Amino acid sequence: MNGIGCSGRTAAYLDFDVLKGTHGRAIAFATGIKLFRPELTVIVMAGDGDTLAIGGNHFIHAARRNVDIKVILFNNFIYGMTGGQVSPTTPAGAKASTAPEGYNERAFDACKLAEAAGASYVARATSYHVQLLTKITCDAILHKGFALVEVITQCPEQYGRWNKSGDAYDMLVWEKDNAVRIEQSANMLPEELADKFLIGELVKR
Repeated sequence: MNGIGCSGRTAAYLDFDVLKGTHGRAIAFATGIKLFRPELTVIVMAGDGDTLAIGGNHFIHAARRNVDIKVILFNNFIYGMTGGQVSPTTPAGAKASTAPEGYNERAFDACKLAEAAGASYVARATSYHVQLLTKITCDAILHKGFALVEVITQCPEQYGRWNKSGDAYDMLVWEKDNAVRIEQSANMLPEELADKFLIGELVKR
């Protein structure tokens, strides 16, 4: 399943059958496919707005039911293809076309939301950490049950311009500097982890 939005071009680079659904409904379509053809490996590729806004209830309940589908969530903190509006993952204080003075709400943590809802595999990586992303994606696909892989990825055209984050390279450097592997976090103080995010395998049960 390929969602609508920033993730929508993914299917052009992959060599397997792809269904494009309506915005926010990728997980609903994927659930139906898995129930009808349980022998298939069903993967959803969708963005933060697609998955957590209009598709939020589908995400929560698929995790709650532990449906055996794999969700690869592209998180670039903004609606990058439809005008740069805030999304459910836009950080507090960040700017966007619908919040030119800065967003004043807390962002969803997709991984914590999935864990709380009942997902049995949750992991996060970035577009900088390619080897880690490859590993956790493979592990998620092999996992039996609902699996989430959140990919922190850059959007220089919208998020980057609104927040003066630089070009695509600069945003990759930001990912490198602000990601903390979960194995390292155990030895870090809370103040050292402030404004950082964890990457790696966060939940497996």
